[in-house]
Amino acid sequence: MNTPYDIKETVRVLQTGGTILYPTDTIWGIGCDATNARAVKKVYGIKERLSGKSLIILVPDLEVLKNYVESIPELARDLMDSISDPLTIIYPGARNLAPNVAAEDGSVGIRIPKDAFCQELLKAFGKPITSTSANLSGAPSPVSFSKISPEIIGAVDHVVPFRETGIRMPRPSTIIRIDPAGNMQIIRN
Repeated sequence: MNTPYDIKETVRVLQTGGTILYPTDTIWGIGCDATNARAVKKVYGIKERLSGKSLIILVPDLEVLKNYVESIPELARDLMDSISDPLTIIYPGARNLAPNVAAEDGSVGIRIPKDAFCQELLKAFGKPITSTSANLSGAPSPVSFSKISPEIIGAVDHVVPFRETGIRMPRPSTIIRIDPAGNMQIIRN
């Protein structure tokens, strides 16, 4: 995919521990290197969010996902194959991530986006990126770039200059938790 700007600047900001505001496969998100605890702390600060709440991360594919969870249950693979809408799965046993990305129980929500831009960014960066809605904690998620508060825009280190205009029909991903026993619970549909 050729984006209308140079993706190298976004990757440079991520590599130096910076934060980005970027269009995801769902809604605009605040991102950082999900393996960098300082960068993750910055995201919590931008959102004014308690650090006990975990952040969703994005990875490009199953091969990369294997590096960040203890195991991928067969149920997760089946869900990914059968659900075409954006799907975040909460896995037990996060690993190789910043400790403050995971929930207190060690679980982590991970999505493999089908969006071409997200795929390009993830592959260029080579690590997972956080994907938390671009709003202050407790405020409504913005449905377009124009609805993102000036406080959020001013707080991040880099705003990705892509998809800032135009109408999309964004919506948050479906979230499904898979517990250590392999049971499924729908958190958000």
